[in-house]
Amino acid sequence: MGKGISKSERTKQFIIEQTAPVFNKKGFAGTSLSDLTNATGLSKGSIYGNFRNKDEVAIAAFDYNFNRVTHYIKERILASENSIESLLVYPKVYRNFLKIPFLEPGCPILNTSTEADDTHPKLKERASNALLIWKNSIENQIKRGIQRGEIKPDTNPTEFAVVLISLIEGAIMQAKVTERQTELMTTMNYLEKIITNLKV
Repeated sequence: MGKGISKSERTKQFIIEQTAPVFNKKGFAGTSLSDLTNATGLSKGSIYGNFRNKDEVAIAAFDYNFNRVTHYIKERILASENSIESLLVYPKVYRNFLKIPFLEPGCPILNTSTEADDTHPKLKERASNALLIWKNSIENQIKRGIQRGEIKPDTNPTEFAVVLISLIEGAIMQAKVTERQTELMTTMNYLEKIITNLKV
């Protein structure tokens, strides 16, 4: 961290980083104050001296989890040579998500949205915005691929983005519930075929 960051800001960031995996695994309702103190090694006073309440910690933790996943995937997309390879990053990453430590608890969007859909409006809004960012990103990848002559011109960017996200999230849900990778592997293999078929 930079020298210009205050002790208070460093403590706040430390709390976010240490509690983010807990919230992603246990959810908002399932995460207790003792979970937060255990994860950080800090007292209740120290945590709530930096955040007004558990809601504020949870929202910051969601943002951190989502940004971490986004950065991980973006790095691999930027290293790709063309649009098809960029899209293939998704099945490659999520095929092995159970082996990636910070992804092992599951997708933060899926975990948060399934829990907060009716119980936590602010977290629901965060998850909704994150989903929109992801969808827009995929749509832009498709549009760039069409412009470059790498993806079939009749490909519908929005339709493809919705299907890709649905396949990934559905496969993750099945893998988490069944504690097996059979459905996950089947879905990622199918997704790879769909992406490959987009090639001109």
